[in-house]
This record gives sequence, C-alpha cells and structure tokens, in this order.
Amino acid sequence: MHPATVTDEELDRACAVERTRRGGPGGQHRNKVETAVVLTHRSTGVQAEASERRSQAQNHDVARTRLRINLALEVRSERTAEDELSARWRARVRGGRIAINPEHDDFGPLLAEALDILAAHDWEAASAAEALQLTTTQLVKFLKLEPRAFAQLNAARRGLGQRPLQ
Repeated sequence: MHPATVTDEELDRACAVERTRRGGPGGQHRNKVETAVVLTHRSTGVQAEASERRSQAQNHDVARTRLRINLALEVRSERTAEDELSARWRARVRGGRIAINPEHDDFGPLLAEALDILAAHDWEAASAAEALQLTTTQLVKFLKLEPRAFAQLNAARRGLGQRPLQ
C-alpha cells in the first residue's frame, strides 16, 4: 500500500511533527505562536510544511495534504500492469475522464496511483492511460495539475529514450 493512500490518522502516526514559528503576514498572533507545521514521514524522509494559516490545526491539515502529494511524487509502489484499480480511482473516472480538484484530499493518493501505473507501463502514457481507464489526453491533463508529476513523467521518458510529452 502506498503511503499517500493511508488514512489521516495512520499518516499522522507515521510522521514526526515539528511545530515552529514563521514570519510574514498574519499579525501578531502568527508571529508569536508556533503555528507552522512541518511533517516528516519517518520511513521515507519525505517532508511537507505549511505556515500560511494562523491556526496550527489548519496548517497541519494543509501540510498533510502536501505530504501526500510529495509522497506520491517520491515513492513508487510495486505494481504490475494487470493490478486492479483502487475503488478511489474507479469512483473518480467516468467515460475516460477523471474529475478531481488538486486541492481535494483524494488528489495525492490518485496521483500516486497514476504514477505507479505509469512506472509499471515503463512511462508509456497511452498504455498506462488505457489501464487507468482514461484517454491519454485526460491522463496528461491530470498530471499537469501537479507540474512536478508531469516533469517526472517526461524525465523518466527521456531516460528511456522516449520523446517527452507536451
């Protein structure tokens, strides 16, 4: 199971939490109180932080969402081309299209699944899109919602002698 797909509680238990102060706008409360949150996933070392909110709880939620995306980008789970898609993925795909907002909690886990399937298909977008029940265009649009994911796809393709996607 990919670490980006676990529940909030499981992810919190798997992380070291650092609370700190950050400067910037937000008034006296933000600058005097440790509202910034840095999460470090212990087993992978992947980090994410948030400090833009005045509430530590809100910053924790934002950092957790960012951590899921960072985990999706940096950790690959072993999958085969024949592995079944998750219920989360199947619920988001209809008629070859995927509907997701990058701010939604499901975005990180879905990104992890898409990247794992791409890796299982040797970064060949057309065959991965077919396995994901998407059109190739929809897969590319989905990856472009997180520019680092799209860059990762193109870097892997270049490393395999394939042409980068636009």
